[in-house]
Amino acid sequence: MKISIYDTTICDDNLGNQIIMDAINPVIDKIFRDAFIIKLQYLEKFGDMSHRHIRESKYTFFGGTNALSSTMNRYSQMGFNLADTTRINNVVLVGVGWWQYQKKPNFYTRYLLKRILHPDAIHSVRDEYTKDYLQNIGIKNVVNTSCPTVWNLNKKHCENIPAHKSRKAVCSLTDYHQDPVSDAAFLRLVIERYEKCFLWLQGAGDREYFDSLDLPAGAIELIPPKLSAYDQLLMSEEVDYIGTRLHAGVRALQHRRRALILGIDNRALEIGKNIGLNVCDRKDIGAVSRFCKGGEATLLRIPEEEIQRWQQQFVE
Repeated sequence: MKISIYDTTICDDNLGNQIIMDAINPVIDKIFRDAFIIKLQYLEKFGDMSHRHIRESKYTFFGGTNALSSTMNRYSQMGFNLADTTRINNVVLVGVGWWQYQKKPNFYTRYLLKRILHPDAIHSVRDEYTKDYLQNIGIKNVVNTSCPTVWNLNKKHCENIPAHKSRKAVCSLTDYHQDPVSDAAFLRLVIERYEKCFLWLQGAGDREYFDSLDLPAGAIELIPPKLSAYDQLLMSEEVDYIGTRLHAGVRALQHRRRALILGIDNRALEIGKNIGLNVCDRKDIGAVSRFCKGGEATLLRIPEEEIQRWQQQFVE
């Protein structure tokens, strides 16, 4: 059997997609132990070779990211277009989300998704908002599993995340969604409340954005833009995470570190509603201040039945 996966780390400058694929790849490998796995790029149009692999694959998985939108003819993080609908009809979603809060999907989007998505397989989305949008356009075979990056953050795992405040903190910024006043405010608070502060550069433009903020010189130590460097920090230092990058926060939780994610769009806010992820609005400096004091346990409601249902369909 051949299986294809749209690998969202290819030709992309957001290291959060590496965190997502780190979660998805082991799941696919476990389900399809004997399958031959093909990795495909996902943002650009597909050529003849990609189409051949997709045609020969029983399933083609698309994982993570806010790839869906109401106007996919104008904005899409999928490389599909109408021409592909005659050759692709086996795409299975894995924890995919909807891009921002939008109006109802237009005709182009409805037609495209109904044609390229597998008609019988159950699709996995990351929040109830995305599930509702798909079901409202007639794609009923969908479950809300939340993001694959949180699938292993069960009760036992969360019990090992400390409730007390750490002496050090690691932060993040988002280069494509800037709010210099709010971002500088939360960073100044972190500098004040913690003995040492780090900043992980998850996106290609994060360093330039950080340099533009009016912050005390030398108050924050930069972590290189490599996932391995961030993992090393999380493993070697007892740190709290506070930042606008959703998956940097989830990565901290994976390493059993306290995390507060500052919501800047629907992604973290919707996941927070569904599973109890610790999220607040970026402008809510009071919530950041309360988190800095510590004392609250990490309690997540992982949708284990939905995750099992999605995985079990392939086993059966």
